[in-house]
Amino acid sequence: MDYIKLTQVFRNLALQAGDKIMEIYSKGNVAIETKTDSSPVTNADKAADTIIYQGLKEAFPDVALVTEEKLESHYLKTDNFILVDPLDGTKEFINKTGEFTVNIAYIQNGTPTHGVVYAPAIKRLFSTDQNGKSYETVKLSAKAGQTINKPLRVSVPDANALTVVASKSHINFETKEYIAKYSVLNCKNAGSSLKFCLIANGEADFYPRLGRTMEWDTAAGHAILSGAGGYVTNLLTKQPLGYGKPSFENPFFVAHSKKDLIKY
Repeated sequence: MDYIKLTQVFRNLALQAGDKIMEIYSKGNVAIETKTDSSPVTNADKAADTIIYQGLKEAFPDVALVTEEKLESHYLKTDNFILVDPLDGTKEFINKTGEFTVNIAYIQNGTPTHGVVYAPAIKRLFSTDQNGKSYETVKLSAKAGQTINKPLRVSVPDANALTVVASKSHINFETKEYIAKYSVLNCKNAGSSLKFCLIANGEADFYPRLGRTMEWDTAAGHAILSGAGGYVTNLLTKQPLGYGKPSFENPFFVAHSKKDLIKY
């Protein structure tokens, strides 16, 4: 795999898909349907998926591709593949919170090694480079059009004054009960895969998810967090969260800044 090309293509397609999503978002012409699992899907999800799918197939015709919005791809069985959620946080998109993202990740032997998370409404772009190191692309306010890539690094947590980040739309009793095991000073709410990126940027210490998620929800954020020195741990096995599972459904997990931080 040409990882320089991979990172460039991921970023470019995420930006293109983000532009299309924002076009629909700003015009207010959102069409909502309900999928077989009772989750919502919009015309923005589908439009972004078309852009990303076609772009990836053109750039990497021989690489397996799984995307949330193409059911036929969910039966793919391979060790190395690209995993896409064209619009993560559809409920956030519908509710106009701005905290939705475009997620693209490369999975290698069950591990997300490269990824991009783009939040077009709040204009935050998180990526890995060809070496799997993570950064956020930040605009230089004094110089129009110029950007820098700011390296991301997890914080050193204070176990007696932790910052937890949780889902805006999906927090439940089990998650609240789990958070109660810790000495939490601050609690932040964020939608979609931004939660992983906040930990990667040192803005939070851990994110527990004791509820249903799919691999395309987490893979890109997982890659960003790993590239910043963080971890995502399967709460059942106490091992790193793996990818390429038969149903692409995740177990309960915790994303965290330091290896010895979490409790079981």
